[in-house]
Amino acid sequence: MPPKFKAFAAASGISLALDLLSKWWITANLGYADRITVIDGFFYITHVRNPGAAFGMFTSTSADVRLPFFIGVSLVALAIIANFYRRLAPGDRHAALTLGLILGGALGNLIDRIRYGEVVDFLHFRLWTGYSWPDFNLADSFIVVGVALLLLDLLAAEGEGRSESDPPPREA
Repeated sequence: MPPKFKAFAAASGISLALDLLSKWWITANLGYADRITVIDGFFYITHVRNPGAAFGMFTSTSADVRLPFFIGVSLVALAIIANFYRRLAPGDRHAALTLGLILGGALGNLIDRIRYGEVVDFLHFRLWTGYSWPDFNLADSFIVVGVALLLLDLLAAEGEGRSESDPPPREA
């Protein structure tokens, strides 16, 4: 079993399990719109649903259009992740781990859309001057962290590629 598969499987399995477990706990223990204060004035656990995309985009679109669209987008994203994974070198554990985080998050939100027609969100942060960041969940966090780490990995590889191809400095 290649090292990349171990990292990919572990990251996707753990992130998916944590996401599903957290959403199960929220739906089992909190009614819709219920809130638990974790850090008063800053961080709350809530139970809300998002029928749209990030930041509530497309929430006013008809469910007959919105749900098939988001399921289709999720399936395309899964195919892209699989394609990126397939192209990784057998020892590229870091990129495989990042793709696994993205896969686990994408699957978690896809499962919500299939089960509920919307995504369960529960992490609520109130920022400066009372601004509330839109509620999100662990799947969203895994996707964002995975994409950020993947971008850093790509930028680092690009930097290494440039430094190897740069001509040596001339001596004066």
